[in-house]
Amino acid sequence: MKNLFSIQALLTSESQTLVLGKEIAPVLQKGLVIYLLGDLGAGKTTLVRGILNQLGESGSIKSPTYTLVESYTTPSLTIHHFDLYRFQNPYEWDDLGLSDFFSNHALCLIEWPEKAEALLPPPDWKISLLWVPDGRTANISAFSNLGESCLKKARISYLVG
Repeated sequence: MKNLFSIQALLTSESQTLVLGKEIAPVLQKGLVIYLLGDLGAGKTTLVRGILNQLGESGSIKSPTYTLVESYTTPSLTIHHFDLYRFQNPYEWDDLGLSDFFSNHALCLIEWPEKAEALLPPPDWKISLLWVPDGRTANISAFSNLGESCLKKARISYLVG
């Protein structure tokens, strides 16, 4: 899979991670599949919280580590937030019927996609949160024409380079 376009932001605090989520939210569209990569505590769920808050979700937003998926309906989008951290086997994806959540009518955000990547739909974006001495970097890469179009429209603070 070829990376078509990417950007990088330096995030030195949790609040900057929330801001990044709020800044990318306006360009997100139904049908997008976004992989969220990073170690435990890197800020994946915080980023999702920023996205959902910007899209109008005012309720509690928690990691779906135990439920595997949390779904939200905002005024503009239906969002499915997956967390595959507890997967022991990639085939749990099929066994649980999680592919039923994917359609052209929903935005899907997947934490720990590497746990079932061979069975997942390909990503439009990959967002990697990596620890660095000053905080963390967020590398956002587009892998589809729709993903590239959306990412090029984003107005993001804290850009590197």
